[in-house]
Amino acid sequence: MLSERDLQLSPLVPESIQHNSRSLYNLQSLTASLFGVAAGILGLESYSGFLFYLAFTLLTSVLFYAVRVAPSSASPSSGKAGSGGGLLDTSRYFRTTLEFWTGGVLSGLAGYILTWTLFFGIVRA
Repeated sequence: MLSERDLQLSPLVPESIQHNSRSLYNLQSLTASLFGVAAGILGLESYSGFLFYLAFTLLTSVLFYAVRVAPSSASPSSGKAGSGGGLLDTSRYFRTTLEFWTGGVLSGLAGYILTWTLFFGIVRA
């Protein structure tokens, strides 16, 4: 357990960051399967199906950022003075910014392909 002094020196709690990462992973896995269903029903093939996945996965990340991360990051009392976080900084809630923006692309790909091919086969049969 971290002491109050440790939290003042480093206000990032590892358990909270792990919880946030797990929540984002679960959201991206679920939406990847839903996007696979949509791509299969739409009958997308080849590159158009993968571009559909990539576009909607990035859209999911942008919406998650806009709804959950940005409002609390924009509050004046949310960060350290002079931290210079930047516009798309997620380091307060996640390990790295790269993990937030691209972490779900590869983790949800298998579920996407599975549901994409399943529903494509059902619709085209």
